[in-house]
Amino acid sequence: KRACSRIAPFLPPGLCDSTEMTDRETWATRIGFILASVGSAVGLGNIWRFPYQTAEFGGAAFLLVYLVAVLVIGVPAILGEFVIGRRADISAISAFDALDRPGWRIVGALGVFGGFWTLSYYSVVGGWVFRYIGASATGSYLESPGAYFISVSAGPEAVAFHGAFMLVTVGIVAFGIRGGIEKATKVMVPSIVLLLVGLAAYAFTLSGAEAGYQYFLSPDIDLLLSNYQTVVPAAVGQALFSLSLGFAVMITYASYIDDDENLFIDGGVIALTNTFIGITAGLVVFPLLAVQGGGYGEAGPGAIFVSIPTALSEVPFGTAVGFVFFLIVAVAALSSAISLLEVVVSYLVDSYGFERRRTSVLLGGIVFALGVPSATETAWLEWFDAIGVNLLLPLAVLLTVVFVGWVLADDAVEEVRRGADGFDALGPIWLWSIRSIVFLAVLGTVALSVFELTGAPL
Repeated sequence: KRACSRIAPFLPPGLCDSTEMTDRETWATRIGFILASVGSAVGLGNIWRFPYQTAEFGGAAFLLVYLVAVLVIGVPAILGEFVIGRRADISAISAFDALDRPGWRIVGALGVFGGFWTLSYYSVVGGWVFRYIGASATGSYLESPGAYFISVSAGPEAVAFHGAFMLVTVGIVAFGIRGGIEKATKVMVPSIVLLLVGLAAYAFTLSGAEAGYQYFLSPDIDLLLSNYQTVVPAAVGQALFSLSLGFAVMITYASYIDDDENLFIDGGVIALTNTFIGITAGLVVFPLLAVQGGGYGEAGPGAIFVSIPTALSEVPFGTAVGFVFFLIVAVAALSSAISLLEVVVSYLVDSYGFERRRTSVLLGGIVFALGVPSATETAWLEWFDAIGVNLLLPLAVLLTVVFVGWVLADDAVEEVRRGADGFDALGPIWLWSIRSIVFLAVLGTVALSVFELTGAPL
């Protein structure tokens, strides 16, 4: 209500007095907010994209840059998005009107568009996972993993499973924050952690797993120095992607929290849990890749769909392990997908008074249509991923950093200190990090990503 009154000039007459606006939902519990944020951060970013990006960009060298990026860029940046969302108390695009900076609505709009764009191909990968869960009943993908992946990754059946994944996503978002997203993620996130830890323990027992640990955990500094122009932007982009930064998700989720929550603790817990899950996923994937003979650098987007089934065909209880593994991936994918859809749904519900359930269905249909090219040809999926993660995402984060660090500076420090008992002194330090380390790192990442996408020489 407070935020709505500030943006009333931008809304249809009388909307701020409607039931939808005066009864805006909040998280039922603090743990609900944290788990929903962790669920958004974990998703396919950690269990699908993180292993194959790590494999493609040098193993432990990539992991080292990724961990540094999460600590010095990801955590301050996630606090920046929290500040915008909680202070505005409304969805991502309207947040800048509520903060009396309507000229900066492009920041929220770019994040919303980026999330919408990413969800379109993300859902296609989610459809692949659904297909593999079903195939685990018979183990059909174990006979010829490469041929099986080619047969299911594109075409009419891939379109159908893409649609099925979107239907589940829409169903959860349609029930709202407490009844849908919070309830779902309270089950999803603990399940992901428990099942992943169990699979990591299983992978540790496999003969030949040592080579996988070596590749994943022992960095080659010479490789990093000689390939920094590709490794660094990829690692920073992955850190931002895996924390759901740049998609307006954390702005939207933070708009539903109370003023007395400690943003420093919440941001740290989310980043730590997300990183733990990503590393645990690596401790499952790379030992399995080692079992089937390595080939880490050629893993690519199909790593978990080709290399993992190949390994499962050679280990005890392969079919059962495959079912558990792909169940984890499916749950993680859904936990992120619902956050990406919620960003757009929240904006239309808050700003135009749209009814949530119908809006969820309508937007889900549009996302499905946008994802059809990625479901018919994997080259389209890779192109969508490159644009979304290497360009739209870091650009949105860069604009967010500029807004928080210079435009909202004093108000941002005040907001991050609210509820931060014992952490008050960190406010100015956080702002300094936003203006220096984070700004320069994200600016450099945007520049390197542009060079990488255009093929221009450095």
